[in-house]
Amino acid sequence: MARFRRLDVLLTMKRIGLVPVFYHPQTEVARHIVDACAQSDACVVEFTNRGDHAIEVFRQLETHCAAQLPQIILGVGSIVDAPTAALYIAAGANFVVGPVLDEPTATLCNSRKIPYCPGCGTATEIHRAEMLGVEICKIFPGGEVGGPAFIKSIKGPCPWTDLMPTGGVAPTEESLQAWFNAGAACVGMGSKLITKERVAKGDFAGLTQHISEVLALIRRIRPAQ
Repeated sequence: MARFRRLDVLLTMKRIGLVPVFYHPQTEVARHIVDACAQSDACVVEFTNRGDHAIEVFRQLETHCAAQLPQIILGVGSIVDAPTAALYIAAGANFVVGPVLDEPTATLCNSRKIPYCPGCGTATEIHRAEMLGVEICKIFPGGEVGGPAFIKSIKGPCPWTDLMPTGGVAPTEESLQAWFNAGAACVGMGSKLITKERVAKGDFAGLTQHISEVLALIRRIRPAQ
């Protein structure tokens, strides 16, 4: 069962502005990554459903968070169907993210009051997602569907829409400035934030520093948040 209420999750995502995204098949390494996120105050973390036994790693990771890192809001990504979403919700997922809009998953999450952020690439998909109860739509792949200009174009006629670009977001001032100035509510960032090189070297102190620097950039870009 989720440890956090839906509204609290959504408000925290928007307040912090960054959702680190990662997958690792080894539980101990995944713990170190989440620890680095916690130490940098990036407390909304997405673990992607990428490996054959990802659910087992997630379950142990959520147990670790509940016991040692109660401030961490752990969710699951790369979900494309409701049965898989149900497994992760039972394992304690606090939010569900997907590369596509899947209506049964939206209905399931809405019925359990779990935030669902589906991947959308058109105005029609965003509208359909919101009709299904979605509060923050993931724009995916962010760079390929039009980049910051796409978000700006959507926010014009639909200023109430909250969008989270993922894919095409870089941990640089130029990239973050473009996305947030266009109207992004928050951004998802994977391998450019949690780099394979740092993880392979076990440089989790460096990872903490890197995430902290990105969060500082975001705070500087949107001082009113």
